Amino acid sequence: MTEKIHRSDIYGDLKNRNEKEASPLIPASTVILLRDGARTDDSSVSQSGEDIEVLMLQKNQNISFGGMWVFPGGRIDDEDYDGEGREAADQMKAALAAAVRETVEETALSVDAEDFVYFAHWTPPPATPKRFSTWFFAAEADNTKTASHHIEVDGEEILNHRWIRPREALALHADGKIDLAPPTWLTLYHIDKYPQVDLALERFRKTEEKIYKTHVAKDKSGVRVAMWHGDAGYESWDPDVAGERHRLVMRENGFVFENTAEEY
Repeated sequence: MTEKIHRSDIYGDLKNRNEKEASPLIPASTVILLRDGARTDDSSVSQSGEDIEVLMLQKNQNISFGGMWVFPGGRIDDEDYDGEGREAADQMKAALAAAVRETVEETALSVDAEDFVYFAHWTPPPATPKRFSTWFFAAEADNTKTASHHIEVDGEEILNHRWIRPREALALHADGKIDLAPPTWLTLYHIDKYPQVDLALERFRKTEEKIYKTHVAKDKSGVRVAMWHGDAGYESWDPDVAGERHRLVMRENGFVFENTAEEY
């Protein structure tokens, strides 16, 4: 059966399900910078009243996630570790340091890791060609002192930037006008539930972080489905198993999130 692959599907050919045969995981981190409403001092801002907005960056076509719109972030470098440790606590500190460093490098914004809220971790399936194991943080732009700073992108690795409402980004993706990787899409989907930044961050603080160790397989119609813990087909890698749903259905004409298993 012919696979029906969405243009934003980043997960490879699906043949390999064995972690031992997969490419090594690359530790990475990203920060979702949020603010309330539009600001007239930035011509790239959509005029959205008091709706929550997210800072997004467009990647160069010739690098990882090429052409996609993403959040500030990147791989964790050796310099991000405090000492030689690679234990869980050290990984978290390094992820915070990397998120700060990458934000400065990609946007020229100075941010403070003390403002960051850890809310998710993503691991791609073994078949993914380049496997970034990524910590997701969120922070209010005003608290990170970005409100009075001009955003600068280098025009090489990062081509463009934009403050945008999550629902607007999702609509542009549905119309085929921008590309969003599944973790980015799902993050925007959840943030769109909250009209204000403080409500979104309060929810993230009160809810245990989500661990997305992704399994991807085709359903009987050939559509690729990303599944996570709690989905009835997760352990067997079978999207057609009846039962609870915690998945992203990546149809050619758009993504659909189905969830009956997890509280958000």
